[in-house]
Amino acid sequence: MSVWKETNLFEIIDLIGGGTPKTTFSEYWNGDIPWLSVADFNNGKKYVFETEKKITEKGLTNSSTKFLNKGDIIISARGTVGVVAVLGRGMTFNQSCYGIKAKQDLTTNEYVYYLLKYTVSGFLQIAHGGVFDTITRDTFKEIEVSLPPLPEQTAIASVLSSLDDKIDLLHRQNVTLEKMAETLFRQWFVEEAKEEWEEGTLGEVIEIYDNLRIPLSKLERDLKKDGVLYPYYGAAQIMDYINDYIFDGEYILLGEDGTVRTHEGYPVLQYATGKFWVNNHTHVLRAKPPYNNFFVWNFLKKTNIDEVITGAVQPKINQTNLKSIPFPKFPKNKVIEFNKTMDSIFKKVNQNKTKIQTLTAMRDNLLPKLMSGEVSVEIN
Repeated sequence: MSVWKETNLFEIIDLIGGGTPKTTFSEYWNGDIPWLSVADFNNGKKYVFETEKKITEKGLTNSSTKFLNKGDIIISARGTVGVVAVLGRGMTFNQSCYGIKAKQDLTTNEYVYYLLKYTVSGFLQIAHGGVFDTITRDTFKEIEVSLPPLPEQTAIASVLSSLDDKIDLLHRQNVTLEKMAETLFRQWFVEEAKEEWEEGTLGEVIEIYDNLRIPLSKLERDLKKDGVLYPYYGAAQIMDYINDYIFDGEYILLGEDGTVRTHEGYPVLQYATGKFWVNNHTHVLRAKPPYNNFFVWNFLKKTNIDEVITGAVQPKINQTNLKSIPFPKFPKNKVIEFNKTMDSIFKKVNQNKTKIQTLTAMRDNLLPKLMSGEVSVEIN
């Protein structure tokens, strides 16, 4: 039996603060150096590869932002606290995040990433004690952890990473497949659009199932952890996994309040399949024949929604405005032909999504057991 060392997070990592170049200096912006904000990695994925904004060398030199290397860790420290990701390439970052590097004689970046995921509830409890949701350097001193020997850390991280790598591969496959579908959709229904196509509305081609949604508190979700687990969706991502479900099938989820818009002005969409639960921050939609969900999904992906968003502080898309989104009355025969052409891609995307959910649930079930020592790993 290995001996685990009791310590705190602050003792095993180097914390790096971020910053923002002055926005009044145009020469600091629109360069080729990625500049991270929380919005860039608040998507439930392990790796972050791209950022909405980029800065120049002058912006980096003349501000308090810092450069992190590929493989370093980023964690959100304000607002949406405790979101963690691994950098897929070198990046700078703003002051709402901390950059994290493992102290190499004590641990590794890979292990620290999973340790942070495991201890995030501790961050939230401490952060919520103040006026604003914020974590400071002192917060890391308050998070106590048990640290196994380095070889065991490596083995634990390897088990969890293997699952994340499979999840990442499936995500990338779906990105490729969805781009193929998007290209064909754009060709048929945008570039080859006819003036004689009448204008309709989204409300004419969808059913809305918002009345079935039930929000659950963190405490309520924590009481639903035994047995088979299903995704619990929020406005922008899967927030948790619980042992119950409301929906069973294929649905489009469209963010209703809070996170409702991408930086390009498009809706925040999720494609949910199988058994799952939804809170009250995302609309639940299904296409009416002859359309299918994949068709409506492709349409919405590139539809600007700025005109249907209300609320300056808390953006919202209400049902009335959602239904009013313009949706051309596409020729029925063309819609059916598209559906048939895309059927194999549609099925493959859904199969991958189901695999992603299964692997994610497996990883999230293993994570606390491995990090606490409840389940041991074989060390080569």
